[in-house]
Amino acid sequence: MNSDNVLKLGIPKGSLEEATRRLFARAGWKIKPHHRNYFPEINDREMQCSLCRAQEISRYVENGTMDAGLTGKDWIMENESDVVVVSDLVYSKVSNRPARWVLAGAGDSPFRRPEDLSGKKIATELRNFTHNYFHNAGIPVEVEFSWGATEAKVVEGLADAIVEVTETGSTIKAHGLRIIAELLQTNTQFIANKEAWEDPWKRSKIENINTLLHGALRADRLVGLKMNLPQDRVEDVMALLPSMTAPTVAHLYNTNWLSVEIVVEEDQVRELVPRLQEKGAEAIIEYALNKVI
Repeated sequence: MNSDNVLKLGIPKGSLEEATRRLFARAGWKIKPHHRNYFPEINDREMQCSLCRAQEISRYVENGTMDAGLTGKDWIMENESDVVVVSDLVYSKVSNRPARWVLAGAGDSPFRRPEDLSGKKIATELRNFTHNYFHNAGIPVEVEFSWGATEAKVVEGLADAIVEVTETGSTIKAHGLRIIAELLQTNTQFIANKEAWEDPWKRSKIENINTLLHGALRADRLVGLKMNLPQDRVEDVMALLPSMTAPTVAHLYNTNWLSVEIVVEEDQVRELVPRLQEKGAEAIIEYALNKVI
């Protein structure tokens, strides 16, 4: 195969790795990691995968080591990487909502606003972004890089406050800290190298991947419902049905019954099914969806 027709894709290693592999599996690509191997197998001869820390992927995409990759908006901003943002992919290890980088201090500290930290020390892994945030706000602070266990820095007296990422805030609270301000919302972004984006074959491949990943994300909150109902009750049932499009209706062979099929939000099912039964629906089947495009 022509080496130009192989897309080099960066997959985030660490906390997002498993969620990313599940997303790709639903989209149609099975990524099989190997122990101590940073080049997992993928069931697509036109793709080559590399596992890499999310903090580094945007740099590798920018310099062409990778054609495309998935990484956080936060790390793209931190690295000031000049890349093509193909799309936002809002998923995480915990939930399908953006994570937040927050400024936090001790629960009993006097700090209530970012301005209160003038002249103080802040520890964070997101050093460049944090420095720029306070510099642009005109607040002089000392920003120190944290190699990990950032929440403990305030408790141990190593910093006056921290800037840390959180989804639920539970870890922040568990360390006796209080959120002072939200500095940034972040989520995974699908990014591409600028030269790769200008290559017709690679761009088409990237766009196809993007379409299927979004189809998998969309399907994650939807289910299919299929049911049978008497023909004379169809209007009553139709009035209940939320649907992305008009429901699919088919006549059952040699009967006065219909088969009706719809796609609905998963959290609507628990209320919808009893109401459908009241209107005469029978043999109601719920099934999972891999992709909705």
